[in-house]
This record gives sequence, structure tokens and C-alpha cells, in this order.
Amino acid sequence: MTFAIAAAGTAGHVYPGLAVAEALVSQGVEPSDVLFIGGDRLEATAVPAAGFSLLSVPLQGLARRITLRNLTIPTKLARAVRRVRRELANRVVRVVLATGGYVAAPAGWAARSEGIPFFLSEQNAAAGLANRVMERWAARSFSSFPKTSGLKRAEWVGNPVRADLTRLDRASLRKQAFCHYDLADGLPVVGVMGGSLGAGAINRGVSEMLRGWRGEPVQVVHLAGEIHTEEVTRRAAASVHRWRVVGFEKRMDLFYSACDVVVARAGGGVAELTIAGLPSVLVPGEFGSASHQAANAAALEDAGAAVTLHEARLGELGSVVGGLLADPERRRRMSGAAAGIARPRAAERIAEEMRRCLV
Repeated sequence: MTFAIAAAGTAGHVYPGLAVAEALVSQGVEPSDVLFIGGDRLEATAVPAAGFSLLSVPLQGLARRITLRNLTIPTKLARAVRRVRRELANRVVRVVLATGGYVAAPAGWAARSEGIPFFLSEQNAAAGLANRVMERWAARSFSSFPKTSGLKRAEWVGNPVRADLTRLDRASLRKQAFCHYDLADGLPVVGVMGGSLGAGAINRGVSEMLRGWRGEPVQVVHLAGEIHTEEVTRRAAASVHRWRVVGFEKRMDLFYSACDVVVARAGGGVAELTIAGLPSVLVPGEFGSASHQAANAAALEDAGAAVTLHEARLGELGSVVGGLLADPERRRRMSGAAAGIARPRAAERIAEEMRRCLV
């Protein structure tokens, strides 16, 4: 074993890690020489499905309020560090990358204890707690935005994105995408996505938008999140609009190719919107530690690639989306702005830097 990638929890952490792993393989590394370090959430299925080994480390994140649960974290963290350190030594790992989240700390401290180079990849415009703490011990840190608060020496390379999306040609896939979702030719398409778990607030906002729609005919492809699929499907069945509901979409290339505008959360997945060159309406999450989403949305809005719409203003979603659909020239400018801040080679760049540690 040569490389380890610590990635756990949400798609925003796991898929960038998988993108770097894919880049390593494309550069000649055997899949068996890549070890993932994570827990029992999304990575427990996504990593093995991609053909990589996973070391599962039981650990929990720090609660943002005073709670007795936080008192158990130091003991669990020490135990996790020992386990990761033992595995790094046994598998002869020579470089470790963490993509943020609670698993970054035990992976980073274990790597430091073993004298192994430790890299960080931050997906958001405001760095998460784990990456802010661990950067002081990192040999290199990489950011997804030109300016990332909380990191002092990050290099802007972009957010690692899966290879199939970096080669995305929306125009050539448009017809296939319309067939995939059974869409009508000639009508604009609004894409909706709330992250890997969906977003109830966005789902409700879209439902209200369509119920009061006053613009030209429109159709919607809605990635509702598996826990919300049944509820949104019921709403769609009662709607006069062509409203396609998907719980979890594996073919994101087809989703982006079908869309003219996307309504989305503002997590690390905004990197895919920039690579696809899509104008977007971003609704930052306002839950728990999601304040980084406001920074992500602001970064895209400042670049001219997106419109930010906070949850308190979701009642305005119809007018915002309708205005964009009625203004092709504005959408063209936003598409160009999105493409202008995209960094499709991020995964390759990070993989190249990891491989340099072996020289």
C-alpha cells in the first residue's frame, strides 16, 4: 500500500477523495495501492463500489453545542489515531490525503506520528474545523476557491471532480439526457439538487414555485434525495408540470446536460456546476455547521456565476428562476463566468503532488 485518502461522511468529502483516487489509477497506480480511511456513512458503500479498500474508523464529529457526548471524543480520537497509525505502518503508506470532515484529525495525527507526508484538500470557501486545525501539520494544503478563509497557505487547485464530468460535453449529451428523463423537446429545464441527502427546504420551495408558476411552460428534473423521494413524487404526480423525480442520480453527466438552470445547495458540489458551466440559484444550508455554504454561494455570485437565495426568501424562487429562463443572454454570461472559475484538473494536480512524495 502506498497512498491513503481520508474521506468520510457526506458526498462533499467522499467524492473528491474518490476523484483523486481515480486520478492516481489513471496515472499508473494500482487500485490495491490506495487505502481509504472513513466511517460507516456514504463511504461505506461508495468506496468499495469504486474498487478501493476502506479502513472503517469509529468516530464522531464535535457537536456544536455543549453536550456530554463531546466528553467522549478525546478517548475515541486517541483510539482512532492508534488504529490508523498501525494500519499506515502495516500497509507501508507513504502519503496521506484528507478531504475534510471528522476523519481528517486521526488521519493527520497518525501520519505525523509515522513521519508520513500529510496533505489537505478543502472543498469550501470557508474551511471546516478539522482542516483549520490540521493545516498546521500538513505538508501541503489545497483549496477549491481562490480565497479560502481559515487556511493560511492553501494552494488554489480547485475541488477534485470525477473524470467523467471533467470531460462533459453538455451539447452532445443533451438528446440522450432528454430521453433519460423523458423530457419534452423545446421546453427549458430546471434542475434541482439538495446534496446527496436532499434538502427538504428546497423541495418545498420548488413545490411552491411550480404551484404558483406564471412564466412560460417549464419542466423540472428533481434530485430529491432518497429520504424525500416518496414525498416529492406525490407532489409531482399532482402537478400540471412535467416534473421528474429521482432519489439519487448516478449519471450526473446526464443531469447537467439536461438542465438550463440549476437550483441547489451550496456545498462542495458547486465545483461540478462550474465545470458544467451552468447558471445556478444557490440556497445555502442554514443548519449546524453549514455556514460554509454561504461563503461558497457568495464566491460564485461574486464571480457572476450564480444567484444566492437564502431560505427565508425561498418564496421568491419562482420569480428568480423565471427571470433567468426569460433572459438567455444573462444565462450565457453566467455560464461563461462559471466555466471561468472551474478547475477541471484539480484531481490530477493533487494526485501528481502525492506521487511526487514517492520520488
